[in-house]
Amino acid sequence: MNLEQERMNILSQAVETRRREIMHYQINIDNYEMAIAEIERNYGGNADMVEFAEHLKDLLASSVREQTKEQILLMVIEKQLEVADVG
Repeated sequence: MNLEQERMNILSQAVETRRREIMHYQINIDNYEMAIAEIERNYGGNADMVEFAEHLKDLLASSVREQTKEQILLMVIEKQLEVADVG
């Protein structure tokens, strides 16, 4: 296998890894949003749960930020693969 083919294999694997990471972040995002809504709906009077909801909001913001980073990297890798297919 030549180096260019190896590079393409690595990039192809990286695409799948990034897609999975994006999916994992989305699962966490959905879970955090649903948990926050549940706490606001049913546990607003419980100080511990309100504090937990605040923690979840921080985790939500972090997950959204990290997912966006993964999406950017996925786009860049896909562009490299497209250029290689054209070239």
